[in-house]
Amino acid sequence: MKGIVFDLFEEVIVARHGAHAWNALLETAGLKGGYTALGSYDDEDLHLLVSTAARALAMEPDAMLRWFGQRAMPILSRRFPAFFETHTSTRGFLLSLNGIIHPEVRQLHPGANVPFFDFRDGDDGALLMGYHSSRGLCSLAQGLTEGAAGLFGESLDFRHLACVHRGDASCLFHIGFQTLADPAMR
Repeated sequence: MKGIVFDLFEEVIVARHGAHAWNALLETAGLKGGYTALGSYDDEDLHLLVSTAARALAMEPDAMLRWFGQRAMPILSRRFPAFFETHTSTRGFLLSLNGIIHPEVRQLHPGANVPFFDFRDGDDGALLMGYHSSRGLCSLAQGLTEGAAGLFGESLDFRHLACVHRGDASCLFHIGFQTLADPAMR
């Protein structure tokens, strides 16, 4: 896994709980740390960090991944504003993942193994988004999507219709979008 994910996880943990929490997390997980954004690391390190943090905060690992994704997206928007500037909605942003954002990620981080998403419109106007990745980080994908919605001033009706963790071949999300009417809510 590319180091940017570890770098983001560290930044989110430190921002919420302090540098001491990150160091304690590394120690409890038995990891050395020192992750750099451009490095590549074992996927198991992230799973170990997430499960250790989840235990420490009395959360389920999936809830921890979702929490992480929600808080990581604003950081990503500051680091890579070009990925966000051309979009006015979460739907438009999501639809650019395979064609614009992930090819750029591969160019910036050679060897990056990014997920693949497929899209179709639901009968109710929602977006049906398939998530395909050997890593099974669908909760992180949900959190990142929710974080993007916050950036675009939207709320989501996000449903996980199918999931590899429940024995399905891949994950399928049903995502309904609603613009927040009150600017103070943004």
